[in-house]
Amino acid sequence: MNAIIQVESGGNRLARNGNQCGAMQITPICVAECNKILQKRKSKLRYNLADRFNVQKSKEMFLLIQSYHNPGNDVEKAIRSWNGGAKYSVRGTQRYFEKVMSYL
Repeated sequence: MNAIIQVESGGNRLARNGNQCGAMQITPICVAECNKILQKRKSKLRYNLADRFNVQKSKEMFLLIQSYHNPGNDVEKAIRSWNGGAKYSVRGTQRYFEKVMSYL
């Protein structure tokens, strides 16, 4: 996660790029996906858009997404899907993958 944070925002929890915000550059769609997962799991916890600026909550959202879409904890899949979504292409995420790997 720390390598992704470095690539996404350089560690700046207040970073903004369009509708992507926070240290992990989380989109509103990602927050909504987290809340859908929580609802399916019958959790009362919900995230809001302001939580994207909280590094700890951003990490929680990342882990929640990964636990649902990447239950095998495949590191390459985690990196690529964070950049390209659940249906990422290897070619389309290659540069991002290499950047993140350079921090590991």
